[in-house]
Amino acid sequence: MHFIRGLISNFMNKNYLQSQLKTSGNAYLFWFFLGAHYAYLGRWGLQLLYWFTLGGVGIWAIIDLFTMNSKVEDHNQPILEQINKLEKDEKDTEHRRHMEVMAAMSGKANPQS
Repeated sequence: MHFIRGLISNFMNKNYLQSQLKTSGNAYLFWFFLGAHYAYLGRWGLQLLYWFTLGGVGIWAIIDLFTMNSKVEDHNQPILEQINKLEKDEKDTEHRRHMEVMAAMSGKANPQS
């Protein structure tokens, strides 16, 4: 039962993390239409500064146009690392479970060991 609860928890955590991943295309749309690409990436402090300075009087806005992909990658990197860790833990748990089942089956098949 504990194993099933752990799988459900990992599945829910992984789905939540995947929902937090951002795309460059959406970031560019937010930049173009609202100048709200920092808000899209969850960086509200920078977003407010960006709006108050009018995109750094346009200079900051132009720089962001060329650095958007790296901003999105920087946002996504820790999330992807967490997803990979969850997947590895899930595989390790599954492997351990299979090994326990195999050990239990071999113990029943050969009661003298």
